[in-house]
Amino acid sequence: MTRSFLLTGAAAAALAMTAAANAETRGVTADEIVFGTHTALSGPVAVWGVPSVEGMKMRFDAVNDAGGINGRMIRLQVEDNEYQVPKAVQAGNKLINRDGIFAMLGALGTPMNNAVLPRQISAGIPNLFPFSSARQMYLPTHDLKFVAGSTYYDQIRAAYKLFAEIRGKTKPCVMHQDTDFGREIEEGAADQAAAMGQSIVAETAHKPTDKDFTAAVTKLRQAECDVVYMGTIVSDTIIPYVTARKMGWNVDFVGSVSTYTSYTAGAKGGVTEGYMSMTSFQIAYEDAEDPAVREWFKTYSDKYGKNPDFPAQIGYVYADLTVKALENAGTDLTLDSFIDGFNQIKEYHDLFGGPAISFAPDKRQGSDESFLSQVQNGRWVRIGENIGY
Repeated sequence: MTRSFLLTGAAAAALAMTAAANAETRGVTADEIVFGTHTALSGPVAVWGVPSVEGMKMRFDAVNDAGGINGRMIRLQVEDNEYQVPKAVQAGNKLINRDGIFAMLGALGTPMNNAVLPRQISAGIPNLFPFSSARQMYLPTHDLKFVAGSTYYDQIRAAYKLFAEIRGKTKPCVMHQDTDFGREIEEGAADQAAAMGQSIVAETAHKPTDKDFTAAVTKLRQAECDVVYMGTIVSDTIIPYVTARKMGWNVDFVGSVSTYTSYTAGAKGGVTEGYMSMTSFQIAYEDAEDPAVREWFKTYSDKYGKNPDFPAQIGYVYADLTVKALENAGTDLTLDSFIDGFNQIKEYHDLFGGPAISFAPDKRQGSDESFLSQVQNGRWVRIGENIGY
């Protein structure tokens, strides 16, 4: 009886220690793990925010339906930042202080993340896979800052290397927004040119809201550019591309993942036919060759009553990576075990065919590779292999 009592007491003590450890880990209880995100659920950028949240929830719902991770359900607390910095700060403060989240996942926007990050990191809350490909999202390197794929800078450097070495382009030009984002593209092209003993022939800068690119395109054409690298997003990608084609100038235009959207590919009248982008992720279509992708597409459509947009895929991948880390962390989920769970992820391949992703204690960017894709008949078609620079 005494021995049985001692064993029972030891077991109880172990359970108490586990419970105490969990109690000390914010956002984690015996039956729940709370993640947070601030994103655009309203306003013009909701076309990214809403589907990205749906993609994350789709993966987490599947986990919860199967019993959770070690008996814990995953809850995603979502706040609308309307793609505005003040709203993002307000949303971030709520998630950090009131909701007590375990980690931030898939927060949208470079300036919004930058505004929230200092307080978030000081509270010991990881920033997982923000919806931004800016280098600032993981540099300077920090234990709590993770990104999955290549940055805008990486993508343009890889594109430059590809077009110079494989396609023989020797007179590169850059058209970019006069913003931090646009300057990252410009810097990537300039750095790769310097690394290859070349130089940028000409460049133009514009406001994100500009609608007339006649002068800019004329300047680049007169410089006899044979490829134009684009630090643009949607309308400021389509308009100059159409302008160039109307002028009869058929030079290659190449952008980053910021231009790799269904809006660019599906522009009315097929006006973006032939445009190219570098990306770390591949857009899924209903008739994809891979049956697993077709099944994912159908599952999303059945769940949400609409076809998935590209951000939904990315959100799903980000959530899946998070699930892998939680599984690796084991039953005793703490901040340290969770971070170690990411460090154990090696050669992860997403469902859609992106570059392999790996993490390590000194590696917080999953991959710096990307691949070339081109608009063909209103769709994005992959035309290159995964490459770095």
